[in-house]
Amino acid sequence: MNSQPAAVPSSADPGASPDPGASPAPVIAPLSLRLNCGYGTDRGLRREMNEDSFIASDPVFAVADGMGGHEAGEIASGICVRTLARIPQQASGERDATAGVVQEYLLMADESIREATGSRAGTTLSGVVVVEQLGVPHWLVLNIGDSRTYRLSQGTLSQVSVDHSEVQELVDAGQITRAQAAVHPRRHVVTRALGTGDETAADYWLLPVEDGDRILVCSDGLNGELDDEHISNILRSHADPQGAVDELIQAALRSGGRDNVTCIVVDATNVGNDDGARTAPRTAAAAVTAEQEDTLPRTDALDLTPSGELATGAGAGTDDGRQ
Repeated sequence: MNSQPAAVPSSADPGASPDPGASPAPVIAPLSLRLNCGYGTDRGLRREMNEDSFIASDPVFAVADGMGGHEAGEIASGICVRTLARIPQQASGERDATAGVVQEYLLMADESIREATGSRAGTTLSGVVVVEQLGVPHWLVLNIGDSRTYRLSQGTLSQVSVDHSEVQELVDAGQITRAQAAVHPRRHVVTRALGTGDETAADYWLLPVEDGDRILVCSDGLNGELDDEHISNILRSHADPQGAVDELIQAALRSGGRDNVTCIVVDATNVGNDDGARTAPRTAAAAVTAEQEDTLPRTDALDLTPSGELATGAGAGTDDGRQ
């Protein structure tokens, strides 16, 4: 396995290369919340190079899956995570980021990718930013494209992010099942990405952190090889987050390893939070103007607007050419 440490440690130059011999270490919050994470990435068995990039540095844990082939996808995903590493909270260690702040940096990444690649490459992005509101820790989940963020809570695995893809739209419309989506010939066609297309706004969810939460962020090289039950079994059978990451990647390779595969697992303990409401996905504009407003509970597999209506707008189609 081609395992590597956090792509951009908060104490390092964002352009610096990490020490490949470093080991994942517990991430301890300024307050009571304790985080422990593991991470890894592998080129897979069929790809010539790894176009995935990631950042696992408190408070940002995210995976970017580059699209465009050859070196272009690697450039796009690398620009994305390096731009995220410039969020002020990375340097300060504070947990006061908002969806509006995150989206501001995603727009910067989008512009930089277009300039560097001539709009010929793009990247998906999914992950969490740990934030605190009124002293209560939350997962600010973000997603653009078909990389994914899962949450294992109270022994149950759920996919928090909703794919921006053609097959997800077909599932939402009731035209195909989830099982059919997993083998659909256009399952790798995304409808939203950074660096290419017209739609660059991420979806956001704000979920209260619960004691014992385990977050999984991954590129589609993982869930393209393993179904949710297999992923859940591995997450529940490894207490150590790095052990879970290693086994997830090895399982994906054993299942074919047809794509780059990247995983981050983050565990939360000592939370001290027993209350809070889950929120619906929101656009960046809504997040900026309604950061503190109450929102509706999220409905699985539906991309909802903050008003609770089904979002109907589709971004520009983007095909990364994966088979």
